[in-house]
Amino acid sequence: MFVQSLKMALKAIASNKMRSFLTMLGIIIGVTALVVMVSLVNGATGAVTNEISALGNDMITASILDDKGNPLRLDDIQEIESLDAVDQASPVGILNATAKYGYSDSVVSVYGITAAYYDIQGLDLAKGRFIKTTDVDNGTYVAVLSDDSANELFGRTDIVGETLTVNGRSFTVVGVLAKDDSLFAGMISNLTVYVPFTVESRMSGQPYVSTVYASAADKNNTDAAEEAVTKYLLKRFDQDPDAVSIRNLSSITDALSSVTGTLTLLLGGIAAVSLLVGGVGIMNIMLVSVTERTREIGIRKAIGAGRGSIMVQFLIEALLLSLFGCALGLLLSWGILEIATLIAGSISFDMSLSVVVLAVGFSSAIGLIFGLYPANKAAKKHPIEALRYDG
Repeated sequence: MFVQSLKMALKAIASNKMRSFLTMLGIIIGVTALVVMVSLVNGATGAVTNEISALGNDMITASILDDKGNPLRLDDIQEIESLDAVDQASPVGILNATAKYGYSDSVVSVYGITAAYYDIQGLDLAKGRFIKTTDVDNGTYVAVLSDDSANELFGRTDIVGETLTVNGRSFTVVGVLAKDDSLFAGMISNLTVYVPFTVESRMSGQPYVSTVYASAADKNNTDAAEEAVTKYLLKRFDQDPDAVSIRNLSSITDALSSVTGTLTLLLGGIAAVSLLVGGVGIMNIMLVSVTERTREIGIRKAIGAGRGSIMVQFLIEALLLSLFGCALGLLLSWGILEIATLIAGSISFDMSLSVVVLAVGFSSAIGLIFGLYPANKAAKKHPIEALRYDG
């Protein structure tokens, strides 16, 4: 019975191709809107999350707002680094300065750091080496330039051993970082120069540590590192929570996931409305089809077809219309996402299996629910009255 009903449903759909396509159009638009919106949000979220992770998802930053007359010094960083939950720690001092080489000059951000900063931030070198512990201890005037800084000042990156001046002080270039192709790189200036913390503190006239970057010993449990650093600093600054500001980058990722999850549900809900409209279209056409095929229904009932077989036939037809529309919608969505990926370049927008399953499941439900009334109406027709129908 099912196979026969399936064949009859396919024949009915094929006999009115244009009408069937127009009926599917609501489902096609709804599925496309649902899949494309959700996939775009997921793709953008994944890209941003990866960029945040690249910045150091296991990193904790601590800013000293009030040192209570007991400022944090460079030697104290070793105590933070010795905490069980902490892997590495580095002080960070930042000042804006004018860097010059020959006739080229530019305003750069000078970062005063220690050797641990390299691993904490997950940096990559293209040339030379990074700042060493001996450079910090001896206050050596050496510098590591970002790729952008090297090109801006020197016009090239093979500059290890060259000398430049920063605020009138001469520095020997010992390294150049690899080019930053991350999403955030194009949004912010990347003209940076890294120098030993002791040198930067001398230049800025700030011998104390105001910012600390630390990495967690367990990359999957940054909360423990955050708690350990917070406990250490609060003990130092009279248990005053307003004296320090602690930020955990993993919490930013969690907050982002929460926001985008809500946004995905919102956009998915809006797109689902289009599917409901498509369902109304299916019900409307199915009612027309039932009216047109009244004599056919009467003949089938007269030769022994039961109410259930008539109902199944029309339900299958409604379901097929919805599923064919879903298939075309998924194909259209794939094309749109491929174009979006091509335009975005650095962001990949893919249809996830969960989104496809959601679209197919929702479309099937729409076909069955909105096909139920027309199918029931067809099944309830009296065979004699149906045979008399000449409309």
